[in-house]
Amino acid sequence: MLPCATKSATCGSIFDPARIRRELADIEAKLADPAIWSNPAASQPLMRDRKRIEGLIADDEELVRRTSDIEAYFELAREGEDVLADLERDIKALSFFAEELEARTMLSGEADALNAIVTVHPGAGGTESQDWAEMLLRMYLRWAEQQGFKTEMNDYQAGEEAGIKSATFTILGEYAFGMLAGESGVHRLVRISPFDSAKRRHTSFASVYVSPEIDDTIQVDLKLEDLRIDTYRSGGKGGQHVNTTDSAVRMTHLPTGIVVQCQNERSQHKNREKAMKMLRSRLYEYELEKKRAVSKKLEDSKLEINFGSQIRSYVLQPYRIAKDHRTKVEVGDVDKVLDGYLEPFLRGYLLAKRRGTAVAASERDDLDV
Repeated sequence: MLPCATKSATCGSIFDPARIRRELADIEAKLADPAIWSNPAASQPLMRDRKRIEGLIADDEELVRRTSDIEAYFELAREGEDVLADLERDIKALSFFAEELEARTMLSGEADALNAIVTVHPGAGGTESQDWAEMLLRMYLRWAEQQGFKTEMNDYQAGEEAGIKSATFTILGEYAFGMLAGESGVHRLVRISPFDSAKRRHTSFASVYVSPEIDDTIQVDLKLEDLRIDTYRSGGKGGQHVNTTDSAVRMTHLPTGIVVQCQNERSQHKNREKAMKMLRSRLYEYELEKKRAVSKKLEDSKLEINFGSQIRSYVLQPYRIAKDHRTKVEVGDVDKVLDGYLEPFLRGYLLAKRRGTAVAASERDDLDV
């Protein structure tokens, strides 16, 4: 059944259009005051709310348009027109669009709308796991590209033979953190190793850690006396200044032991600035973890990077499947997943989180995938 029986200005609307436009007009009026721009703490939340509301209005208008198109096809069908193929296509597209909207409604946390800082580390296993870590890095970069998000590489440590020793990058896009927060944890790969001359099957592990890139509107208690800042020569790509100056920066937060590093900018000043932003984000997530630990077990991302602690398995041999062990979501086209198709897993995790049905790592008993 269609969302409404007759066409109207609000047919299929996901909210009261008049009310949401009044909210937008109120924000516009506040932003019209020149004095607001001298106070970033006041202007930035307003700009963020304006962008959010404009997105809601665009989504609502798109939903109304798609619903009206489907109603028009039904009208044409009643008149004897052959529109079945077009109708099936548009209903399928509307269903997918509605699922996307549903997922967005579940992103209401304080940090969900922020950019995401993603760190990928290989597990034990040398070249094999380092290659797997680089495959994961590519997967997330491809996902970000498909979403229309920009990415910035903060730190990249290449493996000696192949793959990476570690990589940290930022995904810049609205709700990037909220969508990727469930990706933190251990990811497992099963395949015929390209590094094994005997062509044996290998199992590799890598960890992913996602934290929000917090802005100045979120306060983090960070004291300079709690920091140890080291500089060193960059070992990665970066132009003519690489390996000639101590431009890379490593920051250690002494009370927590959290370490971040940035080497991809040519100037030490820019690397220091990025490292500080990364550290503030890690500390923010660290405090959230402490609060969550009061009521539940530690997140999968804190588990040892080995068998039994993974959140998802990617099997290329002897069969092909990608399966999330917390939500039971499965995708048979594992190559498509590794090329950035993460929507079924991201949405499945958000739904399971809302329903409280995600399975903890220590409670899983189906790790034979």
